[in-house]
Amino acid sequence: QVQLVESGGGLVQPGGSLRLSCAASGGIFSRNRMGWYRQTPGKQRELVATITSGGSTNYADSVKGRFTISRDNAKNTVYLQMNSLKPEDTAVYFCHALDGSDYMNYWGQGTQVTVSS
Repeated sequence: QVQLVESGGGLVQPGGSLRLSCAASGGIFSRNRMGWYRQTPGKQRELVATITSGGSTNYADSVKGRFTISRDNAKNTVYLQMNSLKPEDTAVYFCHALDGSDYMNYWGQGTQVTVSS
């Protein structure tokens, strides 16, 4: 079982920055593919970024060049650095783990990001 706890969300003005963190416990973090997804009311959850156990990254086109996903295996934590934020980035952001041992999907509880002046 993997438990995920996100932090770092909040209210920011357009053009501003935020860094989300996701602390993982249980399982073997270094083996997991980690990711960030986001969801707005009435819409499906969408991929934001993923990072493999080897450090390869993938981004949604809408965030390329603005967001950076990274991981610290020593701290069992994955980060999402979000720069040049836009109002359309407003959403609940969820941390995701694909466990490298049992191939189960795990989700955090979500953290709200609001981009508004």
